[in-house]
Parts: sequence; C-alpha cells; structure tokens
Amino acid sequence: MEAASASPASPTRTLRRDAQRNRAALLAAAADAFAREGLEAPLEGIAKAAGLAIGTLYRHFNTRLDLVQAAFEEKFGAWAAAAEEAVAADDPWAGFVRYLEAMCELQADDRGMNDLASMRLPVSGYIEEQLMRIRGLARQAMQRAQDQGMLRADLTPEDLAFVIWSHSRIAAATRDVRPDAWRRHLYLMLDAFRADRAHPLPVPPLTESELWNAMTNLGSGASCAE
Repeated sequence: MEAASASPASPTRTLRRDAQRNRAALLAAAADAFAREGLEAPLEGIAKAAGLAIGTLYRHFNTRLDLVQAAFEEKFGAWAAAAEEAVAADDPWAGFVRYLEAMCELQADDRGMNDLASMRLPVSGYIEEQLMRIRGLARQAMQRAQDQGMLRADLTPEDLAFVIWSHSRIAAATRDVRPDAWRRHLYLMLDAFRADRAHPLPVPPLTESELWNAMTNLGSGASCAE
C-alpha cells in the first residue's frame, strides 16, 4: 500500500526536475553560444550543445528573444549592481571608474553582451527597460563625479556610448591576441574624461533621441523573433 500511494506523485516530481535540468542546460549552452557567436547564434546548435531537441528549447522559450532575455538576466543584474555601487561610492570618481571597468569587463569576452549593450532591439521592452535603468544610475554616478570636480563637466551619458561602441570593436579584435588589451584603451579614455585635462570639444554631444536612433540602426539587422 505504501508503494502504491507514493507512485502517482513520483512521475510529476521527476518531470519537474527534468524540466529544471533542461532549462538550466539550455541557458548554459545559450550563454556560451551567444558569447562566442553573438545574438544570432543558431538555436539548433544551442539545443544540440545542451543535449536536447530543438522542440524542447521552444517548449521552454517561445522565441529567440525569450532565450536571450533569460540568458542575460544575470549579466544585466551585475551591470546594474555596478552602477548602484558607483552611485553609493564614497569617492565618486573612483566609483565612476569602477563602473566603467565593470561594464567593459562584462562585454570583453561576450559578443552577445556587446550586442545588447551597443544596439537597440525594437522588439524587446525588457532589454530597453534594463538599459534605461542602468543609464539612469550611470547618469547619477557621472553627476556625482562632476560635482566632485574630477570628471569633465561637458561629458554626458550619451558620450558613454562611445566607450561601449569602441570597446566592442577592440574586444573583438584583440580577444584571441591580448584579451586584456581593452583595459589600456579604457584608461586612455578615462584620462580624457578628467576635468583637469579637458579642452573644448568641436561638436556637441549626441542628444538622447540621436543616441537611441544610432542604437536602433545598429540593431536593425538583428532578429530575435524566431
């Protein structure tokens, strides 16, 4: 009687555990594939790397975008945490520097993260919401460093896009040659950001609208709807 009463619940528990393992395997395979190949990595290859059929992938994630959002949730969280730490730092300049370094480090070995940080995917409200939240925190960190007198007063949040875009290309070019070369470039940029080394700039910064348009242009060829 004891064996009979236990058996009906056992398959349900097994399926639940199997589903959890399958989801975890898919997310691990997706994170690896997106890091190496970018957001356009073939979903069939991701399913195969996880040891699962493509149908199983679609049972867990209806579209590529659903998989992308789940695969990068942790990295978006780390990026936001770095921005929050910068806002709370006792030394605003040091906090700003640590934020940029953390941001670049998240991108350095991950083509998919480069894609998400540098372009705008029109179909993703979630990703846009995360980017806006992080950008708001970065704006606060910048303002604190400017109020401190260490960060040049004419730097805007839109100017940080140049760090992201240039870092993306530098990381791609040097990943297999000198993986940490991006740090040299970042610190050259940081020297240019110091208030005591500022010189007048020849053109005004991008507006917020221009920035979003530029990111949309970069993302126009990326499809996450499949």
